[in-house]
Amino acid sequence: MTPVQLFGVSFQNPVLLASGTAGFGREVCGVIDLDALGGIVSKAVTPEERRGHAAPRVAEFPGGMLNAVGLANPGLAAVRAHELPWLATTLRRARVLVNVAGATLDDYARVIAGLTDLPVVTAFEINASCPNASAGGLEFGASADSLRALVRRCRVVATRPLAVKLSPVLPDIAAMAQVARDEGADAVTLVNTIPGMLDRRLGNGSGGVSGPALLPIGVLATRRVRERVAIPVIGVGGIRTAGDAREYLAAGASLVAIGTAALADPRVPERIARELARG
Repeated sequence: MTPVQLFGVSFQNPVLLASGTAGFGREVCGVIDLDALGGIVSKAVTPEERRGHAAPRVAEFPGGMLNAVGLANPGLAAVRAHELPWLATTLRRARVLVNVAGATLDDYARVIAGLTDLPVVTAFEINASCPNASAGGLEFGASADSLRALVRRCRVVATRPLAVKLSPVLPDIAAMAQVARDEGADAVTLVNTIPGMLDRRLGNGSGGVSGPALLPIGVLATRRVRERVAIPVIGVGGIRTAGDAREYLAAGASLVAIGTAALADPRVPERIARELARG
């Protein structure tokens, strides 16, 4: 397969590990060859360490998985000192995108400002589905004004490209992608999980739905955005096979990210990359 040009660099293939499903790469490096992939999207990074939600944090159901991890991560300082240097010395070809999260605009800006000088970072993926503390818990990406403020703040401090990860429940996801692009986003990631709940399955009560049920939703979102907005798309949601990945690519995605399927079988992303390379 021809390398993919995005963010001013070349990805050797279009397959990424999705945020939150492979930590910072250490967790799966003994199982798959990370350098056989196009890249890895780190788990979400916040300014301070987060312990996350109470267990259980994940629950399977016939259509996929519910998760309520709660953005558990070691925090900005630890990521800068330990996780990203490890990736820099381990990877030769795969690219690194850092997912950024927070409760305030300052949270996002602190993380980006603290990492944007590191050469290992190809781009930042902005998690716009986090609850905005100053807006009473409304997600940053839920309204044009809040998304505009978020992307604008991130753009000011970032010397790296930005991809904005949008929720599939937005009434007009293409319009929100346009907002992100107008404020300086270089790509959008489509889509994040869908809110869901099953009785007494998660310690947090509710969580995000991922897995096979998300595939047609993400593909449709990709198609709608690519038809209306001149911005690259990273397609994510429900990919289990090379055929699923091709659905996103046919809809206009430049890259695809694999998450839930890799939790069940960490070798899936590498296998999909090989199958796509065969045509």
